[in-house]
Amino acid sequence: MDVREGGIEVEVPGARDGASEGAGDDVFYNPTQELNRDVTVATLRAYRERDDRAESYLDAMAASGIRGVRAAAEGFDVTCADLDESAVELARRNLERNELDGEAVHRNANALMYDSVFDIVDLDPFGTPIPFADAAFANTRDLVCVTATDTAPLCGAHQKSGIRKYSTLPQNTDYHPEMGLRVLLSAMIRTAARYDKAAVPILSHVTRHYARTYLELDGRATKADELVEQLGYVYHCEDCLERDHEFGLIAHPPDDCPACGSSRTLVAGPLYLGPVCDPDFTRRVRDHITEEMGEKKRARSMLETVAGELDRPTHYDQHRLCKMWSRSATSMDDFLAELRDAGYEATQAHYSGTAFKTNATIEEMRAVTTDSDN
Repeated sequence: MDVREGGIEVEVPGARDGASEGAGDDVFYNPTQELNRDVTVATLRAYRERDDRAESYLDAMAASGIRGVRAAAEGFDVTCADLDESAVELARRNLERNELDGEAVHRNANALMYDSVFDIVDLDPFGTPIPFADAAFANTRDLVCVTATDTAPLCGAHQKSGIRKYSTLPQNTDYHPEMGLRVLLSAMIRTAARYDKAAVPILSHVTRHYARTYLELDGRATKADELVEQLGYVYHCEDCLERDHEFGLIAHPPDDCPACGSSRTLVAGPLYLGPVCDPDFTRRVRDHITEEMGEKKRARSMLETVAGELDRPTHYDQHRLCKMWSRSATSMDDFLAELRDAGYEATQAHYSGTAFKTNATIEEMRAVTTDSDN
């Protein structure tokens, strides 16, 4: 069947009986990733303004080729790669039907990345990107874009799998989307550092079942060291939900929670504790979301929220707190306004409609916010 997306038209596999739209026998097409692709195109537009030397783009797991075709429509020198010969042929046809230059190659992504140099590499695998990270960081010049869909290992729900894949101890907490993102960033930063490169997050988000990050590369080993110094640990009390964080590669968790005295403290790390985006760049990406994009409304709203998020390594869930306090939740706007009026920093977080960030402690939040039934 044919699909129109972002101003281009591509052929994608037809759905099997009982299968989701676009799930063919051989080549996978995921319509729920349109937001991801819309933001990718806007990021490519914004990045070209940041560095006009970035020209070559590798869609390392092309499948139908829709991501690469959309990049080619933006004027990038695109290579679509896949191990599936039918996917390569489909990507080639989709480039041709849109009268776009580009190459579709039947290659192992790792072999291709080690053999070639690209300005921008886009990793969008099924599951973890870890098997492709070394090859991506070894030769890419400017930008590595990464999607991870294995959210259960990332956020600690499948903890042993998360430890094996990401060499980090993840914990399943209220802020599990952010836990997953910071586990992913920690692994990517440490991988790039092995090549004396800094992988600087200039835009990151978690949406539905995946985490997505855009990492600008800096070839100075001193910059890689600075990013490694942004790694550390989060300490989380399971009883009162108070949490703290510590920079450094050696954990010093408290024996007891300083807020409630509980001995039930979770330790997670090493996580990346620094900024997950460049706010100015993120707003420029938002400005490049255009009317032909099917997810323009959600993309603009999400990017505006990401750009405005307080730079803290965890977020809170308002409904979880109010349930613990045995009170009804006020509107999020009123809740955050009360915190700000009391002198605390507080912003909404993009992870969910009830997620927010603040520098207030649990008890400080409880003291200055009100019950909607009062």
